[in-house]
Order: sequence, then C-alpha cells, then structure tokens
Amino acid sequence: MIIETISGTSLQYYLIPFDAVGNERDDPQAKTSQKILNILSNEPITDVFIFSHGWMSDVNGARQQYNKWIGAMQNNLNDIAQIKQVCPEFYPLLIGLYWPSLPWGNEELSSAVSFEPTFTSSLESLIEEYAQRIADTEISRQALKTVFHAAIEDAVPDYMPLEVSQAYEVLNRESGLGNDGEGAAPGSDRLSFDPEGIFEATKAEPVEFGQFNFSGILMPLRVLSFWKMKDRARQIGETGGFELLAKLQKATPNTVRFHLMGHSFGCIVVSAMLAGSKGHNTLVRPVNSVSLVQGALSLWSYCADITVLPGRPGYFHSVVSENKVAGPIITTQTKLDAALGKMYPLAAGIRHQIVFETVELPQFGAVGTFGACGSGLEVINMKMLSVDESYSFTAGKIYNLDSTQYICDTHDGIFVGAHNDIAKPEVAHAVWQAVLAS
Repeated sequence: MIIETISGTSLQYYLIPFDAVGNERDDPQAKTSQKILNILSNEPITDVFIFSHGWMSDVNGARQQYNKWIGAMQNNLNDIAQIKQVCPEFYPLLIGLYWPSLPWGNEELSSAVSFEPTFTSSLESLIEEYAQRIADTEISRQALKTVFHAAIEDAVPDYMPLEVSQAYEVLNRESGLGNDGEGAAPGSDRLSFDPEGIFEATKAEPVEFGQFNFSGILMPLRVLSFWKMKDRARQIGETGGFELLAKLQKATPNTVRFHLMGHSFGCIVVSAMLAGSKGHNTLVRPVNSVSLVQGALSLWSYCADITVLPGRPGYFHSVVSENKVAGPIITTQTKLDAALGKMYPLAAGIRHQIVFETVELPQFGAVGTFGACGSGLEVINMKMLSVDESYSFTAGKIYNLDSTQYICDTHDGIFVGAHNDIAKPEVAHAVWQAVLAS
C-alpha cells in the first residue's frame, strides 16, 4: 500500500503502480487497490479522482508530478468552497497511477560517457535497456548493437549507413508495432517506419530541447521508443486501468462520482480506461468528468468520422458514442508545447510539418495542439479563463481550451517547452469547474 502526502499539507493520495503490461504490482502488505476498496466500503467518499501521468521515467517522477498537480488543485480554495456549496458532504479520495514510461530515453543518450568505446558495460546496459523498451529479443539486441556501434563511430554522419538502416527495419519488425494510420490503436496510428526519412528530416532541421540534440543517427531509435510508450499507455489503460475503474465503481453506490485526469500519454491511459479493450468494453456506469491536459493522443481520437479519412472513426469514439462521460470533457492546448507541435507529427512520419497555425487540420496532430476534432462531437473552442472567471460547462460537450496564456513556461529542460507546465491555478480551476458541472 502506497500512501503519499502532498508537500506542506496533510493531503494524501494513493499511488497504484502498474508494470509494463498493465498488472498492478504487488506490495509487501497488500495491493493498494484493495486498501482503496476497503476505504470505499467504510468511509463516506463522495468523489474519486484518478490521475495518470505521461512522460515519466520512474516512480519519483510520477510523485513529483502528482505533488504539483494535486497541490495546485488544493490551493484553489474558492473552487473547493463552490463545490461544497453544492455538495456539503464533499469528501474526495485521490488516486495517482504509476506506469513505466520513458519515451525518448534522452538521459542516457545525451551522455558522452555512454559512447566511449572503453565503457563496454555502459553500452551493454544501453542495449539491454532499449531491448526492454522496444523488443525483448536477441534479434533486437543485435540490431541495437549495430546502431550504437555506428553512433560511436559517427553520431551525425552525412548519410545513414546501409547496415544501420537495415538494423532499424529489424527493430521495427521486432517491435510488433503496426502502421495503420489514423483511427488505429495508439502505437499503431502512424505511417510506415522510415528511418532514413526521419534521419534526413532532423538533419535538415535539428530539434533541440534544452541541452539535448534530437538529431543524428539515433533519432529513429527515439521515434521507435516514442511509439512503444504510446502503445504501452494504451495497453495499461485497456487492461489494468479499466479493471481498476470497474472494481471501484462496482464497490460504490451510484452517488459516488468519478473524475479522470490525464497528462500527455496519460490522456491515452485515461481514454483507454473508459473505452476498454479495443474500445468495446462497457463501464459499470459513466464517469462524471474527464480532463485531458496537453494530450499526446490523436486529435481525431474521439470523433465519429475522421475528416481526412472519411468512414473511419477515432479509436476512442466509443467514449462519446456510448456516453461514457456523464459530464463535460475538457482538453487544453498551448502553442508553446513543442513536444506535441514538433515531435508528435515527426514521430508519426510527417516531415517538415511544424504547425500551430493552420487552416485545415492535419492528418497527424495531437489533442494538446489542436483539441479534440472531427464529426460527431459537440465541441466548444474557447480561451482558458482566469481563476476569477466562471465556466459554463455542460454535460455531453467537449471544451477545447486555448491555454497558451497560462501553460507558457518553456524553460522546463528535457521535455519540451511548456509541455509540462500544467501545475497552474488556471488549469486546476478548469478541472474543478468540470467537476462542478458534472
């Protein structure tokens, strides 16, 4: 059982850890979910909040994120007072999910030490880590060895050597990822893998985040890692996440409300929790509100018919078509999120497409850039409001909030401009207002 306390407060939340395939990890005393079920049976909980992080490297990273998010929500006293006016017995229970995610692996690859030929153990560790991340097979390890040895010789060559290109093709096959385009399961909603194209694109326009240079011969490896983590987010949500939500809802009366919030890939986890396996599972009852903050999932995910691919629905369309959210769904966008504005389309296979201002929506783009789009949705596009302004959220609608004014800090180092700048009073205010409207 893992209970975390928000720094500087007595506020606590429960951390539920999952492994890479969606199984809740065992705790020496008891699974955290069992403890939560006991609490739901014995305490007058009115609202259950479930949070999912996105780009994390370890449990400590998840803790830091939740401390910031929940701390920001706790500080919005006016919102809490407003909810207590409507629901005097308001008594929330907070749950943070942890799942292993390391999409880019910049940490190791940025280190010159890792590429010193004499540091054999470091190279072997790197191969093993990426094998675990992409494909745990001996064939993939041999391919990784070829790639890393080439990087040691020349990390930014004029052209990609043939043996490296072939090694990447092997890695792609071993990864098991599909290339079925928009509307496919997250992880397979991409174009065909083109390592030389990715290499040439970043050579022409190097992408740098803080001290990390995302160009050169290793860029295709980072792209593959990105898609595997996206696939993992879906798998975690469809399996362990869905089962957790079902257990909690079965253990509580219909009066207990559920609110889900995800950030980045965590928005895939949250959406998959609602949709279930391949979008076909049925919830015990609808959840009450959903917040998708800087979502790293397709802008077409929820629609009935993808505009650029007529006749094909978004992968998570059942969330809307089967009314799995009783209250509002809110999403945030910022023009300062370079991870989603630049890297998301590049990873999808779209080169030279760095777009924030566009008349027509692109085939590949993220909710955190464009909002939830497409037919079959009741969408309202609006600016994120200050904490002193009230929203008029209503059930059954999706609100795309232009949050550039508030999600704006681009000095967050590794991950990409303002992508992680979400622990803001205005973001928390929007989440609380969605709760209030549910």
